Amino acid sequence: HISLAKKADYVCIIPATANIIGKIAHGIADDLLSTTIMATNAPVCFAPAMNTNMLNNKIVQENIAKLLSLGYNFISPKEGKLACGDIGNGKLEDTEIICEKINSFINYKKDLKGKKVLITAGPTISPIDPVRYITNHSSGKMGYKIAEAARDRGADTYLVSGPTNLKKPNDLNFYNAYTNHDMKDIVDNLYDEMDIVISAAAVSDFKIDKYSDMKIKKKDNLVLNLEKDKDILKSLGKKKKNQILVGFAAESNEIFKNAKIKLEAKNLDFIVANDITLENSGFKSDLNKVSIISKDKKILELPLMEKSQIAHRLFDEIIK
Repeated sequence: HISLAKKADYVCIIPATANIIGKIAHGIADDLLSTTIMATNAPVCFAPAMNTNMLNNKIVQENIAKLLSLGYNFISPKEGKLACGDIGNGKLEDTEIICEKINSFINYKKDLKGKKVLITAGPTISPIDPVRYITNHSSGKMGYKIAEAARDRGADTYLVSGPTNLKKPNDLNFYNAYTNHDMKDIVDNLYDEMDIVISAAAVSDFKIDKYSDMKIKKKDNLVLNLEKDKDILKSLGKKKKNQILVGFAAESNEIFKNAKIKLEAKNLDFIVANDITLENSGFKSDLNKVSIISKDKKILELPLMEKSQIAHRLFDEIIK
């Protein structure tokens, strides 16, 4: 057990029974598992799985609370059909999510702990009639990666997402928004509580001036009149207090010039600029090539990299 304890960079007990949780909480080391856990200097995590009544037992809950207070990590079980046939809380979390959480525990320092971070992501839509709408090419991937990075670094994370095909991230506060107005209402309600706000959503700049309650019948020609919609980011910049406010500039020409204009006009602390004409970058791609521009006009140009890496580089700059 000493050899195993020294080899480990991280120890996770999957599944963790009420028995092993109780043993470690009371310093009992009488088999290979418990002695290894007692002997290791590596962080230790438990992924409990047991009958609902056992999980809710006051003694088990006290043992979990004690271990949490001592710095042990826990991956909470989920609700579902249990091995005994009961239905309730106590089912082992999905292995994919367990792996994500272990990765978060191991690889990211919790330098955003105690901070509230709001991210907007994806496109918004402008309805034309009950069937049709206009929108843009945003996939939401960049915003989702930023939200996951904030969560992994310990932030109390809020993600407001337009319609995407992406899987909802775990362990954060998630809100659906469809139109510009949906997103603005949600963001306005949350804004005052936030420490950091990152607007990665591709919000529709225009809306249909006259929405049709009835489906518009097929014609040879259809003329749509558009009017300017709300500028969510600009309104946030006007009422900014102590928040750090970050915007995105997806440009096709004069990238830095246009981004700097937006940075000043919307009272931002940072703007992330990218060239949407580049191949294998930007919309729908898992990669992006961006530059992070601060309010003092310093430019950090990043090479083509995964959006998850960009998210962490952005937070590195914000934390500085």
